[in-house]
Amino acid sequence: MATAVQKNGLKTLSNGNGRVHHTVQPLNGYDTMIPQAQYEQPQITDEPVNNSLKQDPTDYISGEQLVEAQEEAEPEIDIVINNVVCSFSVRCHLNLREIALNGMNVEYRKENGMITMKLRRPYTTASIWSSGKVTCTGATSEEAAKQAARRFARCLQKLGFNVKFNNYRVVNVLGTCSMPFAIRINSFSERHREADYEPELHPGVTYKLQNPKATLKIFSTGSVTVTAPSVADVQAAIEHIFPLVYEFRKERSKEEIEALAKKKLKQDMYSDLDPTARGGGADDDMDTDEENWGD
Repeated sequence: MATAVQKNGLKTLSNGNGRVHHTVQPLNGYDTMIPQAQYEQPQITDEPVNNSLKQDPTDYISGEQLVEAQEEAEPEIDIVINNVVCSFSVRCHLNLREIALNGMNVEYRKENGMITMKLRRPYTTASIWSSGKVTCTGATSEEAAKQAARRFARCLQKLGFNVKFNNYRVVNVLGTCSMPFAIRINSFSERHREADYEPELHPGVTYKLQNPKATLKIFSTGSVTVTAPSVADVQAAIEHIFPLVYEFRKERSKEEIEALAKKKLKQDMYSDLDPTARGGGADDDMDTDEENWGD
């Protein structure tokens, strides 16, 4: 059955969209029929359907391109800071019960004699004792750690305590990196007496440095975990250990190189699609006056 638009009786509906809605009526004639060609069904062919939106973009990259991308990225070693632990003192007695009743984002651990308080930005957790000592964990840089520590102190000050930000220091820094090659940790531990390798207890080699003071965990996959007093010591420890483990490098297979390169390319693609910045910039709630805030 064909349809045609009625030419009279056009009225605008009162739904606020400003569009004119037409009424339709059936006709038995064929003069005003809409051409049948517009309603033809699409023909089914044997050609494959393009599902490029559902496929992984890296599937179109050949193995040689993945290997070349991995070789180009090999000289670069990215050091990722996972955790910065700091501590400070407020130089006053803290009533933990009052903090638990009036504070926000707090949890009173009475059996441990402490309170845990959390911040969203930077995402950190503070352990607060009644003596006034505060330990802050979870920051990813020394600047973010100090900013979080001052915000915790400001929260305590707003609860009515005579807080003074004092004795701040970075206690520990945890960093990780991935070497561009695998490591023969058995031979490495036999060569260096500073290395301690107990495969029954831990899959990695424990290597302790005196200068800079740091402790490294070296794994056969090339992953290295560093614990040091500061970010600079973490970087210095990586620079110190690199020539030592390079001597015991183990070439990766072509499949492993392609898998690592594909993973890196996928991470780069996702980071380009969602370029969210870590951290949140300046905090409007944070007062910047230095009165009673001696470092």
